[in-house]
Amino acid sequence: MKRWREIDALRGLMLVLMTFTHMPTRFSGPIGQPLGFVSAAEGFVFLSAFMAGYIFSRRAVKNGMKSMCKAFLLRAAKLYGCHVAMLIYLFTIIAAIGITTDRQTIKNLISFYLDDPVTALTSSLALIYNPPLLDILPIYVAFMVLSPWILMFGLRVSWKPVIVASIIVWLCAQFGLEKEAYQAARDFAGLKVPFHEIGSFDVLAWQLVWVIGLWMGAKVAVEPLRLGKLSASLVYLALAVALTGFLTRHMFGQAPFGDHTSLLVLINKWHLGPLRLLNFMALLILTLHFGPNIKNAIRWRFLEVLGAASLPVFCVHLAVVLLALAFIGDKQGATPVWQEIILLAVTFLAMYGTAWVFRAEPQSGTAQEAGDPPAVSARVVR
Repeated sequence: MKRWREIDALRGLMLVLMTFTHMPTRFSGPIGQPLGFVSAAEGFVFLSAFMAGYIFSRRAVKNGMKSMCKAFLLRAAKLYGCHVAMLIYLFTIIAAIGITTDRQTIKNLISFYLDDPVTALTSSLALIYNPPLLDILPIYVAFMVLSPWILMFGLRVSWKPVIVASIIVWLCAQFGLEKEAYQAARDFAGLKVPFHEIGSFDVLAWQLVWVIGLWMGAKVAVEPLRLGKLSASLVYLALAVALTGFLTRHMFGQAPFGDHTSLLVLINKWHLGPLRLLNFMALLILTLHFGPNIKNAIRWRFLEVLGAASLPVFCVHLAVVLLALAFIGDKQGATPVWQEIILLAVTFLAMYGTAWVFRAEPQSGTAQEAGDPPAVSARVVR
Protein backbone atom coordinates (compact mmCIF):
# COMPACT_ATOMS: atom_id res chain seq x y z
CA MET A 1 0.00 0.00 0.00
CA LYS A 2 1.16 3.55 -0.69
CA ARG A 3 -0.07 7.02 0.09
CA TRP A 4 -2.04 8.94 -2.50
CA ARG A 5 0.28 11.85 -1.94
CA GLU A 6 -1.50 14.36 -4.18
CA ILE A 7 -4.66 13.96 -2.08
CA ASP A 8 -2.60 14.21 1.10
CA ALA A 9 -1.04 17.46 -0.14
CA LEU A 10 -4.43 18.91 -1.05
CA ARG A 11 -5.86 18.02 2.34
CA GLY A 12 -2.80 19.53 3.97
CA LEU A 13 -3.36 22.71 1.99
CA MET A 14 -6.99 22.84 3.15
CA LEU A 15 -5.81 22.49 6.77
CA VAL A 16 -3.36 25.36 6.33
CA LEU A 17 -6.06 27.59 4.84
CA MET A 18 -8.48 26.65 7.64
CA THR A 19 -5.89 27.60 10.22
CA PHE A 20 -5.30 31.00 8.68
CA THR A 21 -9.06 31.55 8.52
CA HIS A 22 -9.85 30.46 12.08
CA MET A 23 -6.87 31.97 13.87
CA PRO A 24 -7.64 35.50 15.15
CA THR A 25 -4.89 37.34 13.26
CA ARG A 26 -4.70 40.06 10.61
CA PHE A 27 -4.04 37.35 8.03
CA SER A 28 -7.49 35.81 8.42
CA GLY A 29 -9.24 38.17 6.01
CA PRO A 30 -6.70 38.43 3.16
CA ILE A 31 -5.96 34.69 3.05
CA GLY A 32 -9.56 33.59 3.53
CA GLN A 33 -11.11 32.21 0.34
CA PRO A 34 -8.03 32.97 -1.77
CA LEU A 35 -9.32 31.37 -4.99
CA GLY A 36 -12.73 33.00 -5.13
CA PHE A 37 -15.96 32.43 -3.25
CA VAL A 38 -14.87 28.99 -2.14
CA SER A 39 -13.43 28.18 1.26
CA ALA A 40 -11.21 25.37 2.49
CA ALA A 41 -14.34 23.67 3.86
CA GLU A 42 -15.68 22.82 0.40
CA GLY A 43 -12.35 21.35 -0.62
CA PHE A 44 -11.94 19.37 2.58
CA VAL A 45 -15.47 17.94 2.49
CA PHE A 46 -15.09 16.95 -1.16
CA LEU A 47 -11.66 15.34 -0.67
CA SER A 48 -12.88 13.40 2.37
CA ALA A 49 -15.90 12.15 0.43
CA PHE A 50 -13.78 11.28 -2.60
CA MET A 51 -11.41 9.13 -0.56
CA ALA A 52 -14.31 7.56 1.32
CA GLY A 53 -16.00 6.64 -1.96
CA TYR A 54 -12.77 5.30 -3.41
CA ILE A 55 -11.54 3.26 -0.45
CA PHE A 56 -14.85 1.91 0.79
CA SER A 57 -16.00 0.96 -2.71
CA ARG A 58 -12.86 -1.13 -3.08
CA ARG A 59 -13.50 -2.64 0.33
CA ALA A 60 -17.00 -3.59 -0.84
CA VAL A 61 -15.49 -5.30 -3.89
CA LYS A 62 -12.90 -7.17 -1.86
CA ASN A 63 -14.78 -8.04 1.34
CA GLY A 64 -18.45 -7.39 0.62
CA MET A 65 -20.99 -4.79 1.60
CA LYS A 66 -21.14 -5.79 5.27
CA SER A 67 -17.43 -5.13 5.65
CA MET A 68 -17.82 -1.78 3.92
CA CYS A 69 -20.68 -0.76 6.22
CA LYS A 70 -18.70 -1.80 9.29
CA ALA A 71 -15.71 0.25 8.15
CA PHE A 72 -17.90 3.32 7.63
CA LEU A 73 -19.46 2.98 11.08
CA LEU A 74 -16.05 2.51 12.72
CA ARG A 75 -14.85 5.69 11.04
CA ALA A 76 -18.00 7.50 12.19
CA ALA A 77 -17.36 6.27 15.75
CA LYS A 78 -13.81 7.59 15.62
CA LEU A 79 -15.00 10.97 14.39
CA TYR A 80 -17.64 11.03 17.11
CA GLY A 81 -15.02 10.24 19.75
CA CYS A 82 -12.88 13.15 18.54
CA HIS A 83 -15.90 15.43 18.62
CA VAL A 84 -16.76 14.44 22.20
CA ALA A 85 -13.15 15.08 23.23
CA MET A 86 -13.31 18.56 21.70
CA LEU A 87 -16.62 19.25 23.48
CA ILE A 88 -15.11 18.29 26.84
CA TYR A 89 -12.10 20.48 26.09
CA LEU A 90 -14.36 23.45 25.22
CA PHE A 91 -16.74 23.05 28.17
CA THR A 92 -13.95 22.65 30.74
CA ILE A 93 -10.55 24.14 29.91
CA ILE A 94 -11.62 26.81 27.41
CA ALA A 95 -14.73 27.75 29.40
CA ALA A 96 -12.66 28.11 32.58
CA ILE A 97 -10.09 30.33 30.86
CA GLY A 98 -12.76 32.42 29.17
CA ILE A 99 -14.73 32.99 32.36
CA THR A 100 -11.59 33.70 34.42
CA THR A 101 -10.32 36.25 31.90
CA ASP A 102 -13.84 37.57 31.26
CA ARG A 103 -13.31 36.94 27.56
CA GLN A 104 -16.55 37.86 25.80
CA THR A 105 -15.55 35.93 22.70
CA ILE A 106 -15.64 32.64 24.62
CA LYS A 107 -18.79 33.61 26.49
CA ASN A 108 -20.52 34.20 23.17
CA LEU A 109 -19.14 30.93 21.81
CA ILE A 110 -20.67 28.87 24.63
CA SER A 111 -23.57 31.15 25.59
CA PHE A 112 -26.15 28.37 25.40
CA TYR A 113 -23.97 26.10 27.53
CA LEU A 114 -23.61 28.83 30.16
CA ASP A 115 -27.39 29.40 30.19
CA ASP A 116 -28.40 25.72 30.37
CA PRO A 117 -25.40 23.39 30.97
CA VAL A 118 -27.40 20.15 31.32
CA THR A 119 -29.41 20.60 28.13
CA ALA A 120 -26.34 21.84 26.28
CA LEU A 121 -24.24 18.85 27.34
CA THR A 122 -26.82 16.20 26.56
CA SER A 123 -27.88 17.77 23.26
CA SER A 124 -24.27 18.28 22.18
CA LEU A 125 -23.56 14.58 22.75
CA ALA A 126 -26.60 13.88 20.57
CA LEU A 127 -25.12 16.17 17.87
CA ILE A 128 -28.01 18.62 18.18
CA TYR A 129 -26.29 21.52 19.91
CA ASN A 130 -23.10 22.36 18.01
CA PRO A 131 -21.15 25.42 19.19
CA PRO A 132 -19.30 27.50 16.58
CA LEU A 133 -16.07 25.88 15.36
CA LEU A 134 -17.27 22.55 16.77
CA ASP A 135 -19.99 22.17 14.15
CA ILE A 136 -17.78 20.54 11.52
CA LEU A 137 -17.10 17.05 12.85
CA PRO A 138 -20.83 16.34 13.48
CA ILE A 139 -21.41 16.82 9.75
CA TYR A 140 -18.78 14.19 8.98
CA VAL A 141 -20.33 11.79 11.49
CA ALA A 142 -23.74 12.16 9.84
CA PHE A 143 -22.30 11.75 6.35
CA MET A 144 -20.29 8.67 7.37
CA VAL A 145 -23.39 7.02 8.84
CA LEU A 146 -25.45 7.68 5.70
CA SER A 147 -22.73 6.93 3.14
CA PRO A 148 -22.94 3.08 3.19
CA TRP A 149 -26.54 3.21 2.01
CA ILE A 150 -25.73 5.79 -0.65
CA LEU A 151 -22.78 3.74 -1.90
CA MET A 152 -24.76 0.51 -1.94
CA PHE A 153 -27.49 2.08 -4.03
CA GLY A 154 -25.00 3.75 -6.36
CA LEU A 155 -22.94 0.60 -6.89
CA ARG A 156 -25.84 -1.84 -7.17
CA VAL A 157 -28.43 0.26 -9.00
CA SER A 158 -27.36 3.64 -10.41
CA TRP A 159 -25.76 6.89 -9.34
CA LYS A 160 -28.12 9.04 -11.43
CA PRO A 161 -31.07 9.01 -9.00
CA VAL A 162 -28.66 9.62 -6.12
CA ILE A 163 -27.22 12.74 -7.78
CA VAL A 164 -30.66 13.99 -8.82
CA ALA A 165 -32.05 13.50 -5.30
CA SER A 166 -29.02 15.26 -3.81
CA ILE A 167 -29.50 18.25 -6.11
CA ILE A 168 -33.19 18.45 -5.21
CA VAL A 169 -32.40 18.40 -1.48
CA TRP A 170 -29.76 21.11 -2.00
CA LEU A 171 -32.28 23.22 -3.93
CA CYS A 172 -34.89 22.84 -1.18
CA ALA A 173 -32.23 23.81 1.37
CA GLN A 174 -31.88 27.16 -0.40
CA PHE A 175 -35.50 27.87 0.53
CA GLY A 176 -35.18 26.99 4.22
CA LEU A 177 -35.79 23.25 4.33
CA GLU A 178 -33.35 22.77 7.22
CA LYS A 179 -35.17 25.27 9.43
CA GLU A 180 -38.57 23.81 8.60
CA ALA A 181 -37.31 20.29 9.35
CA TYR A 182 -35.79 21.41 12.64
CA GLN A 183 -38.95 23.19 13.75
CA ALA A 184 -40.97 20.07 12.99
CA ALA A 185 -38.51 17.93 14.99
CA ARG A 186 -38.52 20.46 17.82
CA ASP A 187 -42.31 20.41 18.04
CA PHE A 188 -42.41 16.62 17.90
CA ALA A 189 -39.58 15.86 20.34
CA GLY A 190 -39.72 18.98 22.49
CA LEU A 191 -36.17 20.09 21.68
CA LYS A 192 -34.94 23.03 23.75
CA VAL A 193 -31.96 23.98 21.58
CA PRO A 194 -32.55 27.16 19.54
CA PHE A 195 -32.20 26.75 15.80
CA HIS A 196 -29.17 29.05 15.60
CA GLU A 197 -27.32 26.79 18.05
CA ILE A 198 -27.46 23.60 15.97
CA GLY A 199 -24.47 24.67 13.87
CA SER A 200 -23.63 27.10 11.10
CA PHE A 201 -23.44 24.57 8.27
CA ASP A 202 -26.69 23.65 6.52
CA VAL A 203 -26.25 19.88 6.31
CA LEU A 204 -29.02 19.53 3.72
CA ALA A 205 -27.11 21.87 1.40
CA TRP A 206 -23.59 20.59 2.08
CA GLN A 207 -24.58 16.99 1.45
CA LEU A 208 -24.37 17.79 -2.27
CA VAL A 209 -20.59 18.34 -2.09
CA TRP A 210 -20.26 15.10 -0.15
CA VAL A 211 -22.38 13.09 -2.59
CA ILE A 212 -20.44 14.44 -5.58
CA GLY A 213 -17.16 13.46 -3.92
CA LEU A 214 -18.51 10.05 -2.92
CA TRP A 215 -19.70 9.39 -6.47
CA MET A 216 -16.42 10.45 -8.05
CA GLY A 217 -14.40 8.35 -5.61
CA ALA A 218 -16.56 5.32 -6.32
CA LYS A 219 -16.25 5.91 -10.08
CA VAL A 220 -12.45 6.00 -9.82
CA ALA A 221 -12.57 2.75 -7.85
CA VAL A 222 -14.63 1.16 -10.62
CA GLU A 223 -12.66 2.34 -13.62
CA PRO A 224 -9.62 4.54 -14.39
CA LEU A 225 -10.34 8.25 -14.38
CA ARG A 226 -10.52 9.47 -17.98
CA LEU A 227 -9.78 13.16 -17.80
CA GLY A 228 -9.66 13.42 -21.58
CA LYS A 229 -13.45 13.31 -21.63
CA LEU A 230 -13.65 16.89 -20.42
CA SER A 231 -14.54 19.01 -23.43
CA ALA A 232 -12.60 22.13 -24.29
CA SER A 233 -15.75 24.27 -24.07
CA LEU A 234 -16.42 23.00 -20.54
CA VAL A 235 -12.86 23.78 -19.47
CA TYR A 236 -13.03 27.29 -20.97
CA LEU A 237 -16.37 27.92 -19.25
CA ALA A 238 -14.96 26.73 -15.94
CA LEU A 239 -11.93 28.95 -16.44
CA ALA A 240 -14.16 31.98 -17.06
CA VAL A 241 -16.26 31.28 -13.96
CA ALA A 242 -13.19 30.67 -11.77
CA LEU A 243 -11.44 33.79 -13.03
CA THR A 244 -14.57 35.90 -12.44
CA GLY A 245 -14.86 34.58 -8.90
CA PHE A 246 -11.16 35.16 -8.23
CA LEU A 247 -11.13 38.73 -9.52
CA THR A 248 -14.40 39.66 -7.80
CA ARG A 249 -13.19 38.22 -4.50
CA HIS A 250 -9.93 40.17 -4.54
CA MET A 251 -11.30 43.40 -6.03
CA PHE A 252 -14.41 43.73 -3.85
CA GLY A 253 -13.67 41.48 -0.87
CA GLN A 254 -15.49 38.47 0.54
CA ALA A 255 -18.80 40.37 0.69
CA PRO A 256 -18.95 42.07 -2.73
CA PHE A 257 -22.68 42.81 -2.61
CA GLY A 258 -22.58 44.98 0.48
CA ASP A 259 -25.83 44.90 2.43
CA HIS A 260 -27.91 43.46 -0.41
CA THR A 261 -29.20 40.37 1.40
CA SER A 262 -30.92 38.98 -1.68
CA LEU A 263 -27.58 38.87 -3.49
CA LEU A 264 -25.48 37.74 -0.53
CA VAL A 265 -27.45 34.50 -0.33
CA LEU A 266 -26.02 33.59 -3.73
CA ILE A 267 -22.53 33.25 -2.21
CA ASN A 268 -23.62 32.25 1.29
CA LYS A 269 -21.15 29.75 2.74
CA TRP A 270 -23.37 28.13 5.34
CA HIS A 271 -26.16 27.32 2.88
CA LEU A 272 -23.79 26.70 -0.03
CA GLY A 273 -25.37 29.35 -2.24
CA PRO A 274 -25.74 28.84 -6.01
CA LEU A 275 -22.83 31.07 -7.07
CA ARG A 276 -20.59 29.49 -4.45
CA LEU A 277 -21.49 26.03 -5.70
CA LEU A 278 -20.86 27.16 -9.28
CA ASN A 279 -17.47 28.57 -8.26
CA PHE A 280 -16.56 25.30 -6.54
CA MET A 281 -17.59 23.19 -9.53
CA ALA A 282 -15.52 25.39 -11.85
CA LEU A 283 -12.43 24.92 -9.67
CA LEU A 284 -13.10 21.18 -9.51
CA ILE A 285 -13.24 20.94 -13.31
CA LEU A 286 -10.02 22.91 -13.65
CA THR A 287 -8.34 20.70 -11.06
CA LEU A 288 -9.39 17.56 -12.92
CA HIS A 289 -8.17 19.01 -16.23
CA PHE A 290 -4.87 20.57 -15.19
CA GLY A 291 -4.15 18.47 -12.11
CA PRO A 292 -1.90 15.87 -13.76
CA ASN A 293 0.35 18.64 -15.12
CA ILE A 294 0.65 20.69 -11.93
CA LYS A 295 0.43 18.02 -9.21
CA ASN A 296 4.11 18.35 -8.33
CA ALA A 297 3.60 22.05 -7.56
CA ILE A 298 1.60 21.25 -4.42
CA ARG A 299 3.50 18.15 -3.34
CA TRP A 300 5.35 19.78 -0.50
CA ARG A 301 6.46 17.46 2.28
CA PHE A 302 4.91 19.74 4.90
CA LEU A 303 1.47 19.56 3.27
CA GLU A 304 1.68 15.82 2.63
CA VAL A 305 2.51 15.09 6.26
CA LEU A 306 -0.38 17.24 7.49
CA GLY A 307 -2.86 15.71 5.05
CA ALA A 308 -1.83 12.14 5.86
CA ALA A 309 -3.05 12.62 9.45
CA SER A 310 -5.85 15.08 8.76
CA LEU A 311 -8.19 14.14 11.62
CA PRO A 312 -5.78 14.55 14.57
CA VAL A 313 -4.22 17.60 12.88
CA PHE A 314 -7.64 19.18 12.48
CA CYS A 315 -8.41 18.60 16.16
CA VAL A 316 -5.09 20.12 17.24
CA HIS A 317 -5.62 23.16 15.02
CA LEU A 318 -9.04 23.61 16.61
CA ALA A 319 -7.63 23.26 20.12
CA VAL A 320 -5.01 25.94 19.49
CA VAL A 321 -7.55 28.28 17.85
CA LEU A 322 -9.82 28.00 20.90
CA LEU A 323 -6.88 28.74 23.18
CA ALA A 324 -6.01 31.81 21.12
CA LEU A 325 -9.61 33.03 21.30
CA ALA A 326 -9.64 32.46 25.06
CA PHE A 327 -6.46 34.42 25.66
CA ILE A 328 -6.47 37.19 23.02
CA GLY A 329 -10.04 37.27 21.69
CA ASP A 330 -11.11 37.63 18.08
CA LYS A 331 -9.87 41.16 17.31
CA GLN A 332 -7.78 40.61 14.20
CA GLY A 333 -4.89 42.98 13.96
CA ALA A 334 -5.04 44.16 17.58
CA THR A 335 -1.99 42.06 18.44
CA PRO A 336 1.45 43.15 17.13
CA VAL A 337 2.25 41.47 13.84
CA TRP A 338 5.36 39.74 15.18
CA GLN A 339 3.27 38.11 17.92
CA GLU A 340 0.74 36.94 15.36
CA ILE A 341 3.50 35.43 13.23
CA ILE A 342 4.87 33.60 16.27
CA LEU A 343 1.37 32.39 17.14
CA LEU A 344 0.87 31.00 13.63
CA ALA A 345 4.34 29.43 13.62
CA VAL A 346 3.69 27.69 16.94
CA THR A 347 0.30 26.50 15.67
CA PHE A 348 1.74 24.99 12.50
CA LEU A 349 4.56 23.44 14.49
CA ALA A 350 2.01 21.80 16.80
CA MET A 351 0.01 20.57 13.79
CA TYR A 352 3.11 19.16 12.10
CA GLY A 353 4.27 17.51 15.31
CA THR A 354 0.87 15.88 15.70
CA ALA A 355 0.96 14.66 12.11
CA TRP A 356 4.43 13.23 12.70
CA VAL A 357 3.25 11.35 15.80
CA PHE A 358 0.30 9.87 13.92
CA ARG A 359 2.25 9.23 10.71
CA ALA A 360 2.24 5.42 11.15
CA GLU A 361 -1.50 5.21 11.65
CA PRO A 362 -3.40 3.91 8.58
CA GLN A 363 -5.30 6.79 7.08
CA SER A 364 -8.06 7.13 4.53
CA GLY A 365 -5.70 8.51 1.90
CA THR A 366 -4.23 5.14 1.03
CA ALA A 367 -4.18 3.82 -2.52
CA GLN A 368 -3.11 0.48 -3.92
CA GLU A 369 0.49 0.00 -4.90
CA ALA A 370 -0.13 -0.93 -8.50
CA GLY A 371 -2.71 -2.15 -10.95
CA ASP A 372 -5.93 -0.71 -12.29
CA PRO A 373 -8.98 -0.61 -10.04
CA PRO A 374 -11.10 -3.74 -10.37
CA ALA A 375 -14.39 -3.57 -12.20
CA VAL A 376 -17.38 -3.52 -9.87
CA SER A 377 -20.60 -5.23 -10.77
CA ALA A 378 -23.89 -5.72 -9.00
CA ARG A 379 -23.05 -9.39 -8.51
CA VAL A 380 -19.73 -8.63 -6.84
CA VAL A 381 -21.03 -6.14 -4.30
CA ARG A 382 -24.11 -7.97 -3.07
